[in-house]
Amino acid sequence: MADVKKRGNDEDEELWDEDDDDAMKDRYLTFRVGEEVYGIEIAYVTEIVGMQKITEVPDMPAFVRGVINLRGQVIPVIDVRARFHMENRSYDDRTCVVVVQLNESSVGLVVDTVNEVMDIPASQVSPPPKLGQGEGNRYIKGMGKVGDEVKILLDAGTLLFDNELESLGAVSA
Repeated sequence: MADVKKRGNDEDEELWDEDDDDAMKDRYLTFRVGEEVYGIEIAYVTEIVGMQKITEVPDMPAFVRGVINLRGQVIPVIDVRARFHMENRSYDDRTCVVVVQLNESSVGLVVDTVNEVMDIPASQVSPPPKLGQGEGNRYIKGMGKVGDEVKILLDAGTLLFDNELESLGAVSA
């Protein structure tokens, strides 16, 4: 049975579970963008929502589609296709927004489809290839081997540069 403890003072009734970190270790939410399957550590994911109206915000990078209102919280949304310099594609009923927590900010990632949560042990993760000098490799944490397939595991902390994260934080504030 999980060992549940209180953290903070008496007024802070938030409970946490010491086993939560272990339960999320080596678990990835997998999703498709184009022909490839990517994974992001489940610990970063707060929720998955269907596409909704995106309000454009002027003077943002091209990959920032705008913001959504998610139950009263304004969340900036980036299109993973645009971030990876892939060809645009119309959103459809399978397109989703994966809401992730990066530092203290929630950010929505638009993906073509969400697949599943997978266990990919660290022993099955290889470092990213050292090909080319583009910044694309900086987003990759590793290559997860699952059967005879390879999943590209993203490093959520590097999907945005610090200055981009700061400007998105200003949009959602």
